[in-house]
Amino acid sequence: MRVLLISTYELGRQPFGLASPAAWIRQTGVDVECLDLALEKLDENAVRRADAVGFYLPMHTATRIALAALPKLRDWNSSARLFAWGLYAPVCAAELRGQGVDFLAGGEFELDLLDFLQNHLGDKCGGTVRISHERLDFRVPDRTGLPPLRDYAHLCMPDGTERIVGATEASRGCKHLCRHCPVVPVYNGRFRVVQPEVVLADVAQQVEAGAQHITFGDPDFLNGPRHAMRVVEGLQERFPGVTYDVTVKIEHILDNQECLPTLRDTGCVLVTSAVESIDDHILRLLDKGHTRDDFVRAVELCRNLGLHLQPTFVAFNPWTGLEGYAELLAALVELDLVGQVTPIQLAIRLLIPRGSRLLELPEVVAEVGPYEETLLVYPWAHRDPRVDALQRQIEQLVADSARENQSRGSIFERVWEVTWAAAGASSLPDLPNLPARATIPYLTEPWYC
Repeated sequence: MRVLLISTYELGRQPFGLASPAAWIRQTGVDVECLDLALEKLDENAVRRADAVGFYLPMHTATRIALAALPKLRDWNSSARLFAWGLYAPVCAAELRGQGVDFLAGGEFELDLLDFLQNHLGDKCGGTVRISHERLDFRVPDRTGLPPLRDYAHLCMPDGTERIVGATEASRGCKHLCRHCPVVPVYNGRFRVVQPEVVLADVAQQVEAGAQHITFGDPDFLNGPRHAMRVVEGLQERFPGVTYDVTVKIEHILDNQECLPTLRDTGCVLVTSAVESIDDHILRLLDKGHTRDDFVRAVELCRNLGLHLQPTFVAFNPWTGLEGYAELLAALVELDLVGQVTPIQLAIRLLIPRGSRLLELPEVVAEVGPYEETLLVYPWAHRDPRVDALQRQIEQLVADSARENQSRGSIFERVWEVTWAAAGASSLPDLPNLPARATIPYLTEPWYC
């Protein structure tokens, strides 16, 4: 039997979500090919020789790309069985079934994929959905056949040097139930850890392949603080020159302050945190578990420890008007965070997919239209059309600036100008001198979701 595993997009990383199931499937003697459409073209010959073709769907963009590719894939090999896994596979089951996908797995997917391939490949599963939260004895991911690490996103250092980046996962799922988060419909407050020895073995093979930096793709690295400390202490002991970055909730930064010096001392150069908003009302709607003041405290705490905090935002949503957006920009200036915010974060628009806990709120339901299968979201329009126009303008501005390799400071200046123009300001508030180059490490992948 031949199986083709396809990743469409995973934030500029070599996909752990292909390497992990590849290891499990190959150990049964099955011939596995891996294809990453972020860097490679859809290979007609690989599709034609496959008995089963699977798509890894960890996020919204990845799923839309997969749905666009499926008709061509079916034309090339109508007899191949189609399956999908990842956070968005169960959420978008209806659309995937409509394209002929016969089996969908979420959560701890490896055993379910094995069961499908070994026991049900000849069955008509009818788009069966399985979501497992079983505690697995993970296997070291098998990255054979994936593009080399040097072809993926790099880490740019403030001194102008670059580091080759690998990526792995030390845990999956999340303890928390943030209403807008795509992890919640699949995990519903659960999280599972990957054994530290497996994580470190995966790091080891990537270091051997040239990795100088590791991105931990965990939804929240401090869901299990003791586990996280075991992983990073082992990383530092075995690979003292390798740096890394993690994602941590503001709430966890404040609640686990004793862990932060260990992160710094073991090579953490970047802590990403989903701040989402500086408006306490919006933060309550999202059920984020922190306030604006908590965010400010986390910024100060990380800065005093020498950790670089990289906040992310859902800058455009139904409840943020032009004044609120301008206030966000002013807060970034006041907190000296302009250089620490990836420019695309200034344009991110709230996505409301199927299964979102936001749909539990009457005030959200009142804002959205009927579900759009092509976009995979419940659409919404701001009551002030100037806000939606500004979002589109900033998104285009950021995309154009990225192609021109402009600095974060210069991009921010343009965003500042168009925002105040949209608000009808007669004069432009002064900006301090913004840095002409990056002052913290950053990853070269410009997109986000």
